[in-house]
Amino acid sequence: MSESSYASVLRHTHMFADLSDGEHRALAKLAVSRRYSAGDELFCEGDDCAGMFVIAAGSVRIFKVAPSGREQVLSIDGPGDCVAELPVFDGGPYPATARAVTDTHVLFLGARELRALCLENPEVALKILKVVGRRLRRLVMLVEDLSFTTVRHRLIGFLLRHAQHHRSGNVAEFLLAESHQDIAAHIGTVRELVSRNLSRLCAEGLIRIEGKRCLIPSLTILVDEHEGDE
Repeated sequence: MSESSYASVLRHTHMFADLSDGEHRALAKLAVSRRYSAGDELFCEGDDCAGMFVIAAGSVRIFKVAPSGREQVLSIDGPGDCVAELPVFDGGPYPATARAVTDTHVLFLGARELRALCLENPEVALKILKVVGRRLRRLVMLVEDLSFTTVRHRLIGFLLRHAQHHRSGNVAEFLLAESHQDIAAHIGTVRELVSRNLSRLCAEGLIRIEGKRCLIPSLTILVDEHEGDE
């Protein structure tokens, strides 16, 4: 890829979308193209932060692992997202692990070079901080969700998020590709509670599951159940 191609990727990245063409070109000069196969780790929790990653193609799973071995998924990021922007600026190690979900292409921006660019161009730093602030707000919401809501509530929310792009009127049907273990990692619980709560939702007629297909016969009713469970 050429620097102009790098600049095009950066232009379509949420964090850098508000930058000028000149600022995009300056960032592109710092970028290094990297490719990862599905299952490869971009970095591990505790590693020294070498820089941040801009996802050009593919998807990356960000997660933490408890001493018990249980995973908590923080986010699944795709094209247009950045990974590891926080430790680039606070100087600490990577706070979580990042693993490629699919074959993934990223642009790597070294921490030292990116900080130097921000010192030379304060407007770049301010625009980046705006997006970093959004990321922090999302993490605060995740903490609140895990601390103050039930597994049932979080599971219904997970299903409703999947349903957003697969609705037809008041009905939604979609492929529930994640295993019960993967869902548990997303919503901060264990596989057994996911299985138990899915069975209860089916028994109550709120959802129907056939193989990997999930049908929500009434989004209105499921939304009301979600809001009433807060």
